Amino acid sequence: MTFEETKAMIEETGLPVAYDHFAEGESPDPPFICFLFPGSDNLFADDAVFQKIDELNIELYTDRKDPETETVVEDILAAHELPFEKSEVWIADERMYEVLYQTQIIGG
Repeated sequence: MTFEETKAMIEETGLPVAYDHFAEGESPDPPFICFLFPGSDNLFADDAVFQKIDELNIELYTDRKDPETETVVEDILAAHELPFEKSEVWIADERMYEVLYQTQIIGG
């Protein structure tokens, strides 16, 4: 899955989406999503990358607990056959929840 395909998949949520962050002063009202590729977990063979695997973080930001929006994100990941790990944290300074989905994209 390419960068553009990944972005298009996340845009299926219908929420505002940005790579890594929105520019200062341009952050929309929650809920919104930021995503990034923080690293890789490539497979190697014969001293070369055999299969490129990018780590993908999808960060859902909400100002209240929002199970319905979480379900939308999870259903999209399932439809694209992407298994994920999920965690959640309250960001006191921002007064928002961050629900983090961690998955991997093969062959970006």
